[in-house]
This record gives sequence, structure tokens and C-alpha cells, in this order.
Amino acid sequence: MSLIEGLQSSEIFFVSFCTIFGLMVGSFLNVVIYRLPKMLERNWRRGCAEFRGELVEALPPYNIVIPRSSCPHCGHRIGALENIPLASYAILRGRCSRCGVPISARYPVVELLTGFLSAFIAWHFGFGFAACAALVFTWAMITLAFIDMDTQLLPDVITSPLLWCGLLVNLSNGFTDIHSAVVGAIAGFLSLWLVYHGYRLIARKEGMGCGDFKLLAVIGAWFGWQMLPLVILFSSVTGVIVGLGLIMVTRHGYHTPIAFGPFLAGGAMVALFWGNEINHVYFSWI
Repeated sequence: MSLIEGLQSSEIFFVSFCTIFGLMVGSFLNVVIYRLPKMLERNWRRGCAEFRGELVEALPPYNIVIPRSSCPHCGHRIGALENIPLASYAILRGRCSRCGVPISARYPVVELLTGFLSAFIAWHFGFGFAACAALVFTWAMITLAFIDMDTQLLPDVITSPLLWCGLLVNLSNGFTDIHSAVVGAIAGFLSLWLVYHGYRLIARKEGMGCGDFKLLAVIGAWFGWQMLPLVILFSSVTGVIVGLGLIMVTRHGYHTPIAFGPFLAGGAMVALFWGNEINHVYFSWI
């Protein structure tokens, strides 16, 4: 029996495979979350220097693959046995094997979250095209959410291809029909774009980043315009609750910005798993 046949014939095998593969993808996402903003900043600085006609300093290669992962404190190169998802963190007790400096809990959290959501997608959708598409979308949402939390950036290098992927997926009615997907992309972008410019006009300052309405356009392209009210409501309510919690518990400054991307990503996950059921109950009720 081939691997594809095994995945197709056994739900337990498919869920287990997606769990393990999701943990490995989570380890890779940690690298993307950490390095991509630095890569973009390096390219931005190089572009500014070239624009000003300054001499551009030759820097060693830095991308997702090069250089190898290392401890940011002592420079110890992370070996293969120290890079096993979840297990290595537990064996090392959350510390570098050379200098003993604590390793951020972010790494196992991302791995665990990616593995759990991958398993849930496999169980929810079963083997097929929808599960594969949902996995790609979810991994991208995890990456964007954590990058936004760290830097308050939602890189176009992720959102732009993801928007086109959503339209391509729905050419064959993956999650919605192509008409709803196109309208969803336009409506998603314009809705927050109008809020952005309206707030800027009234308050004389920016209330959100441009990446937020690009991300909502992505969500509309994947799930259609019908899911946008649900996503906006969920992300707004959870954002307010978390914001008030940060203000009361951690004395987070009232005027200190909070990344909105993670809440949009959370709303997208709700739409992915339960959006049709929620909309059906809502429209039946009204």
C-alpha cells in the first residue's frame, strides 16, 4: 500500500501524519517568523542606501536557510538532535546546551499550535484537496500572526501570494464560489481601508496598519464575502477584550498600539472551521 492510499483509507493514519508533519512545519515557521522581518529590514536599508547613492556594505548571506540556526547569546550552532520539535526543548529543559541561557517558550508554542491545528484540519476535512488548502492557509496565518505580534508588520511577501492562492483554490469551488471570492477580496480590502482613512481623517493619526486590510482581503478571497462580517465581529470583540485585559492587568498604555493581525487570523480560523454553520444559524434566526 502506498503512502497516499494509506492516508486516504485510514483517518487515524492521516491525522497522525498531519500532526507529525505539522510539528515539523511549526519548527520551520519559527525560522520564518524570526528571520523574515530581519531580511525585509536588510533589503529596505540596502534599497535606501542605493537610492541615496551611498556605498552598500557587502554583508554575509542571510535568508531562511543561511546561516544555520544558532543560539543568539553564545552563537552555538543548533544540531539536528537539538532541533526536534517539542522533544528537544523538553530534553534541554528550555535552555541552550552550551551557555544555559533560557530558550524562548515561543518556539514550542508555535510548534504545538501548528501541530494541533494541522491535526484538527485533518480530522475536520478528511483526506482531500480541502485539507491540503486549509493546511497551507493555516500555516500562513500562524506565521503572519506571530510576525505581527513581534513587529506589527504583515509582510506583502506572504499576503500577496496568499490572496492569489485563495482565488485559485476557489476556481474549483474549494471553500466558496469564485464570484464570492473575488467580491470578498475587494470588500475585505475596502472595508478596513475605509475605516483606516476615516479614522485618519477624524483623529489626524493612523489607527491601523495597511497590512490589516490586505489580510482581510486575503480572508475574503479564501472564504467569500459572506464570512467577512463574522471575521470582523470576532476579531473586533476579541481585540477589545484582550486590549482591556492588557490595560488592566499589565498596565499596557492606552495609546500603545496592539497588533490586529492575530485577531483577524483567529477570525479566519473560526470562519474556516465553523463559518458556514454560524452563518446558517444566524440567517435562520433573523
